[in-house]
Amino acid sequence: MRVNELAKEAGVRPHVIRYYTERGFLKPRREAGNKYRDYTQSDIYRVKFVRRAKWLGFTLSDVRAILNDADDGVSPCPEVREIIKHRSSQNHQRLQDLMHLQRRIDQAVARWDTLPDQPPSHESLCHLIDAVAEADGDLP
Repeated sequence: MRVNELAKEAGVRPHVIRYYTERGFLKPRREAGNKYRDYTQSDIYRVKFVRRAKWLGFTLSDVRAILNDADDGVSPCPEVREIIKHRSSQNHQRLQDLMHLQRRIDQAVARWDTLPDQPPSHESLCHLIDAVAEADGDLP
């Protein structure tokens, strides 16, 4: 099957198929006498697999390693588990960082509502930001 047909069957746009092919995720055969790429039924699953993995937060680099293992006949499952556990830990840390940032923002908004506007000076470009920095001891 050609690029457009594979794209339709896999539920993606043709440029996705071309991109995956350029990156080596798909390895179509070339028909003798022309330059058409010939994809197989297994390429449909491969495209869907890449999309599912990306949906779960795997990077294309992760997916490449998984596909390489699978192509070599090695189960990628142990690596998949490790990657997703690490990614989960990273996401939890990001969420904590974002919650901390949101608390600082909420505190700043509440405090700024009580402060008047002031022109910049030699010591302060915006006294609102400076006021929060002075109130919070862990700022640079």
